[in-house]
Amino acid sequence: MIRQGLVLRLKPGALAEYVRHHDSIPTDWPDLAAALKVSGVKTIRTFEADPLLFLYAEVDDEGAFARLWDSDPHKKWAQVMAPLIELDADNKPDARFIPQVFNFEA
Repeated sequence: MIRQGLVLRLKPGALAEYVRHHDSIPTDWPDLAAALKVSGVKTIRTFEADPLLFLYAEVDDEGAFARLWDSDPHKKWAQVMAPLIELDADNKPDARFIPQVFNFEA
């Protein structure tokens, strides 16, 4: 298992809709939930400091998110999320992976 952190920015006023969509994944997006599992994404936890979001993920390997993002269910999901997330010059989420600098386990 690999731990990963990711930071991205929401557009102003988008937090409630972002949360609503994510809360609907288990019921309205079963194909996306399956793609997460098949891609090797085991856990995602999202924390907010509006407009910043911090995603903590546990994945099988370094390629898990690349496989997820290349899946058809995620491509559809990305279209729904695009109006809520700040995009870069390539029209992709303005997001970046961040390195872990500390870990403590008791």
